[in-house]
Amino acid sequence: MKTNSTLSGASAPVSEAKQQLGDNFPVPQPICAVVGIDLGDKQSKYRVLDLQGNLIGDGVVATTLAALRLLFSGKGRMRIAVEVGTHSPWVSRLLKEQGHEVIVANPRKLRLITESDAKNDHADAALLARLAYAGPDLLSPVQHRSAQVQYDLAVVRAREVTVTARARMVTAVRGIVKSTGARLRVCSTGAFASKALADCPEPLRLALLPLLRLIQQLTAEIRLYDRMVVQKAREAYPETAPILTIPGVGPLTALTLVLLLNNDKQRLFRSRDLGSYFGLCPRQRDSGQHVSQLGITKAGDTLMRKLAVQCAHFMLGRFGKDSALRRWGLSLALRGGKNARKRAVVAVARKLVILMHRLWITQEAFDATRGLRTEPQAA
Repeated sequence: MKTNSTLSGASAPVSEAKQQLGDNFPVPQPICAVVGIDLGDKQSKYRVLDLQGNLIGDGVVATTLAALRLLFSGKGRMRIAVEVGTHSPWVSRLLKEQGHEVIVANPRKLRLITESDAKNDHADAALLARLAYAGPDLLSPVQHRSAQVQYDLAVVRAREVTVTARARMVTAVRGIVKSTGARLRVCSTGAFASKALADCPEPLRLALLPLLRLIQQLTAEIRLYDRMVVQKAREAYPETAPILTIPGVGPLTALTLVLLLNNDKQRLFRSRDLGSYFGLCPRQRDSGQHVSQLGITKAGDTLMRKLAVQCAHFMLGRFGKDSALRRWGLSLALRGGKNARKRAVVAVARKLVILMHRLWITQEAFDATRGLRTEPQAA
């Protein structure tokens, strides 16, 4: 990689700053170049600009630890921009270990790349470098989770994949049986394999028996994942205990929330930001006197949004315990309209993630009687 020799004089301001601030205030090394990397699965394209915005180098590097370490180690401190993707977590950590300033760009904000009519890897790398040179804030930087949190979150992700696979198999078995005129009884998913075998028509048993065995095996694996989640929440993340005091919120939801926030209580300044962070706030397209009623943004993590909605369904169901949040949600559902119940569930889910974050911050137990009025609960 080429470097501009005219950048060697940038160390003078740093030495002056060290003299003024002293050793107690470390001053970072100056930026000597700006790099944009378009990460690929096997190879990545990169482009290097100097501090005047001139092109001084570009090329291709293998997307491996050894190749990236060899390319960027021993160089001056550079500002490197990459886009969020499969490889961006470990690449950003590797480049930060080499002493570089790393900017992870939010792809939802980069319409210049995603909607370009001349999109290719070299053009994407050049555009990332230009935006990082013009202003890092233009890339809407995101913060990746730590390596340990990423490993712990893999347990939750793997469980979700297993649950999805089992649900698809159960749906397939029910559809195959229904197409012959028969029906399987309604039962829990955990007991589906044994009960479906008893109700399955005789001509279909030979075809469905392997599927039922797979469903039974997946059920056993999901129970193993559940035990792993409970153990990890109790031992590695004991701060989730106050969240579990909310009726309807289990270890899976509490652990997922803490892990998605990188186990950093100061990552969001206000608990109210959690609603929009997980995409539970409605989109806005207002203009003048026209106010549109749109759906939620669905930004952020899909799994956390799904778990919050499931908890809201339980809280508003017949098994939900009485609380101010439940009464508020039921009052929204009673307003009428075709989608009143759905809107109430989403609203409760939004308040629920805010409440979970607040209990995690304060480490206080949930008080179900707080905010309750004296009148009886609405039917």
